[in-house]
This record gives sequence, C-alpha cells and structure tokens, in this order.
Amino acid sequence: MKAEQDEDLLEADCGSCRQLEMKEGNNERSKLKDSPQENGAETNQYSSVSPPSSPVAQDEPFSTYFEDKVAIPDNVSQMFSFRKLWAFTGPGFLMSIAYLDPGNIESDLQSGAKAGYKLLWILLGATIIGLLLQRLAARLGVVTGMHLAEVCNRQYSTVPRVMLWVMVELAIIGSDMQEVIGCAIALNLLSVGRIPLWAGVLITITDTFVFLFLDKYGLRKLEAFFGFLITVMALSFGYEYVVAAPDQTELLKGMFIPYCAGCGSVQLEQAVGIVGAVIMPHNIYLHSALVKSRDIDRKNKNEVKEANKYYFIEATVALFISFLINVFVVAVFAEAFYGKTNNDMNQKCNETGLLPKDLFPRNNETLQVDIYKGGIVLGCIFGPAALYIWAIGILAAGQSSTMTGTYSGQFVMEGFLNLRWSRFARVLLTRSIAITPTLLVAIFQDVKHLTGMNDFLNVLQSMQLPFALIPILTFTSMKSIMNDFANGMVWKISGGVVILVVCAINMYFVVVYVTALHSVLLYVLAALLSLAYLCFVGYLAWHCLVALGVSCLDFGSRMQLSRHTDIYLLTDMDTDTG
Repeated sequence: MKAEQDEDLLEADCGSCRQLEMKEGNNERSKLKDSPQENGAETNQYSSVSPPSSPVAQDEPFSTYFEDKVAIPDNVSQMFSFRKLWAFTGPGFLMSIAYLDPGNIESDLQSGAKAGYKLLWILLGATIIGLLLQRLAARLGVVTGMHLAEVCNRQYSTVPRVMLWVMVELAIIGSDMQEVIGCAIALNLLSVGRIPLWAGVLITITDTFVFLFLDKYGLRKLEAFFGFLITVMALSFGYEYVVAAPDQTELLKGMFIPYCAGCGSVQLEQAVGIVGAVIMPHNIYLHSALVKSRDIDRKNKNEVKEANKYYFIEATVALFISFLINVFVVAVFAEAFYGKTNNDMNQKCNETGLLPKDLFPRNNETLQVDIYKGGIVLGCIFGPAALYIWAIGILAAGQSSTMTGTYSGQFVMEGFLNLRWSRFARVLLTRSIAITPTLLVAIFQDVKHLTGMNDFLNVLQSMQLPFALIPILTFTSMKSIMNDFANGMVWKISGGVVILVVCAINMYFVVVYVTALHSVLLYVLAALLSLAYLCFVGYLAWHCLVALGVSCLDFGSRMQLSRHTDIYLLTDMDTDTG
C-alpha cells in the first residue's frame, strides 16, 4: 500500500514538473513575440531565428556597417512601382561588382584569347546560375533579418562554425589578392611602369580605408559611388569593344549556341575557370547582409514578399549589366588575339615601341595574356589611348571589388565570431588578414609573371564554393527559419542539382590544376587535404539533405542542434506540443 502511495506521489511530482516546464516555455514564447528587437536583430512570426541574449548589458545598441536604413515608400498601391524599385536599388549593384573584379576580367580575356567567342554561352549560363543563388541569399537576409554568417553561427556547433569561417576567410583572401594586385597593375600601366607593384598595393590599401568610410555621409552616397565605378568600367571596356569592332554574328552564335567546335583540353579548362571566376563564395554572404540596409517591417508578410520581388528585379538588372561588361572584354580579346602567336605580337608591338623587353618569348606558340600583358597588347594594336582606358577600367574594377571584399570580410567575421569591436578595429583586422599575403606577393613577384598566381587563386576560391552554396540552400529550405518563404520542392531539387553541378565543375578544375604540378610530395599532400575536405563537405551535405526533406538521414542532425548551448531554432518553442 505504501509503495502505491509513493508511486502516486511520484507521478504527481512529474506532472507538476511538466506543467512548470510548459509554463516556462509559454513565458519564453511570450517574451520572444512581445520583443520585436533584441541586440539589433528583429524577431517575429516570419523569422524563427533569434539572436542570442548578451550576458553583458550594452550601454548603447551595437551598430553594424550600415547605420542608417533606406526608407521604402508606403503610399504606392500599384503592383509595380519604379519609386519602390529605386528605393531597393543598391545592394544588387554592390553584389554585382564581384562579377566584375580583376579575376573575372582576366578570365574573360583568357577566354577570348584561347577560345574566341565559343565560350560565351558558358559565361551566360554561369551568370544565370549566379542570379539564382543570389536570390536565395537575398531572401535569407530579408526574411530572417540576419545574414548567412549569423545564421551559420546559430545553426552549426562550434567546430564546424570555426571551420566554415576559416574556409570563407580563405576565399576572401584569395579574391582580395586578385583585386588589390589588379589595382596595382592598373597603376603600373597608368604610370608607364614608374609605380612598382608593391607601391600600387600600398596605395590601394590606403584609398580603400578612405572610401570605406563614405557611408558615414549616407548609405545612398556610398551606393552612388559604387554606381559611378560601374559606369567607369562600362565606358572603358565599352570603348575597347567599339574600337575592336567584333563580329556580331559570331558573338551571338557563341552566346546562344551551346557548342564549342574544335575545342580541346585548353578550352575545357577555360570553361571550368569561367564558372569558378563568376560564382564566388563570399558574394553569397555579402548579398545576404546588404539587403538588411532597407527599412522593411518583417512582421508584415506582404512587405517581406514585396522586398523579395524588388530585390530579385534589381539583382537581375545589375547582373545583366555586369554580363554585358564581361562580354565586352571577351569580344575584344576574341577579335584581337584569338589564334595569334607570340611572334605576331612581338612584330606588332615592335613597330609601336610599347612592348617592354622579354614580355613575350620569341616563338610561334599561342599567345598567353593576362591583365598586364593584355593592356600592353591593346596599346600595340589600337593605340596608346586603348592602353590607358583599359588601365582605368581595371583600376575601377579593382577598387570597387576591394571595397566590397572588405565589407564581406567584416560581415563574415562579425557573424561567425560574434564580434563586438569598434568599426575601425574590425576594418583594420579584416584588411590586415587579406592584405599581408598580397603585399608579400607584390614584393617578391614581377608584374610580368602573375598568371600562375592567378590560376592558384582561382583554384583556392573554387574549393571554397561548397561552404557558401550548401549552407544557403540548407537554411532557405528550412521551415523553422524561413516559414512561408522556405524553398518549395522545385527550388529544392533545382538548387540541389545546380550546386552539385557547380561543385563538380570546380572540383574538376582543382584536379586538373593539381595533376599539372608533377610532384609526388604535392600529390600526397593534396590527397590528405582532400580527405579532410571531403569529410567536412559531406557533413554539410548531410545537414542539407535533412533540410531538403530526406528524412531517412535524420538520425542525429536535429538532436545535435538541440544540444547546442544556445538554442536558436524556435520550431519547438513556436509549436504547442501536447
């Protein structure tokens, strides 16, 4: 009898515990719903991701890089409004600058010189794929009010989160080296060799610090400055396009007919390089942060839906303009340099006296060009004006992409590491991480021999692509994060296929590069690194497949997230369980 009484008392105690837990859960839900803003990030019914509560009270709200937000007109009733589109215009154009950085320009000119117009359809397809991926990034930022690095910080445990940050930081460093070196080459060309490469790097670092604080005078002024740099690029490369007068019929055939007649391994590697140069991992992180610069009421589902629509239209226009500029570069080098040999260029440039000594070897091998050699040869064929205008375009491309790369580094570091440093300290740290290896390269490398370094940096960035593409597909497919704006079945399948194809293409590019090294030691090192790399990619892919609805693989991913010390998934908290 006593045992039965003890059992009844135990059941009563357990029932009281369950009631207390349910009550605490309801109180927590009430707090979250009643508090629309916490630590600078909003939480509401359309965003199930919540920022952490800081254990230390902050005297003033932490301000990120966009301290003011652009207001959206609310008195417009029609389905499409140019006023609203103008208010949303800005983030997409800053994002599109990554499609115009010196690494992309060099990929374009090599594509034209090696394959003529035959790979333009690859460039078009890569740009369209990039647009679809940028759409996912923008939607994540709009719906959750947080960028991709912040969401990764809340969804992955400590070790994967730190590994992700390191990988993305490597991609930013690789891109930044191309951009800063591009600026230094442009300054070298404009000064007729008087400004050495290392001095050009120092100048670029200095003016980047100055330009980065333009948003102190207003976000729209900063965006206008980027718009000015894009205009300079369009006019510079457009001038080269008009002077070169490419064959329009061949250009259109190369753009819309997916075929490459007479192409071999050289053209195949170049096609893979185009995809790797266009789709850049850190740009996904950047775009998801830039869309936070507009004043959107995320409690209002219609406003969120409208913001997604206008951001997609703006990104489409911005990437169309960047595609045209890339086509200008490909067409110029396809018309002027395709099929030319080193002897052809030596003979042509010797007539003008512009060719530096030993720039091209004296043989009949196919001409190999880069940003520096391309500018020299343009001057030889089309006159000195073409050389200087080319250098101005490269300078605008390098300067604008260096600035957006710095923003990417700051967003990534802030999101992954949850930094709460002063603005200047964050800029200084992110620039130091990226600039130090660049300065070393500039000191010990000759401006005439940078093609090998550019190929290595393209491989480095290609390897980092899965660490942006897999997380963005994972989180935009999770109802617990995106609610009504989560990816549908069509987007899940198409997104998964696109990411698989892009990653496979870039892995092929990496394998081709490594096999060309002809070193057993490097092969062994590459094999060991590849094993660790594939294990980490597999871990991310596992989480992604679970998010896409492959329930048979869900044997621990949700449990692991729920064990995290900071539970940011509010699925269970927003759902009344019996």
